[in-house]
Amino acid sequence: MTMDTFQAIADPNRRYLLEELRRQPRTVNELADGLPISRPAVSQHLKALLECNLVTVSSQGTRRIYAVNTDGFLHLNLWIDQFWLDAAPLCRSGVVTL
Repeated sequence: MTMDTFQAIADPNRRYLLEELRRQPRTVNELADGLPISRPAVSQHLKALLECNLVTVSSQGTRRIYAVNTDGFLHLNLWIDQFWLDAAPLCRSGVVTL
């Protein structure tokens, strides 16, 4: 069963991985160094992010390099944008301030 994108980003460890990968592509070992979980657990989290198309992986020799896939965030952006579109008239009228 594949995970929903919202479920994928709900986990704090996965959000940490995305934040680290946003800074620069990394290997599993590099990512695992910053988390209090095992390397296999990091691999499982990356697998979930891959299934949701939020990260990509490429091979460089024997290393697998993970990176953020910005195209994978389109679904999230479209969902969030609908709320901004609904709020825009309220902001212009002064009913809501940001």
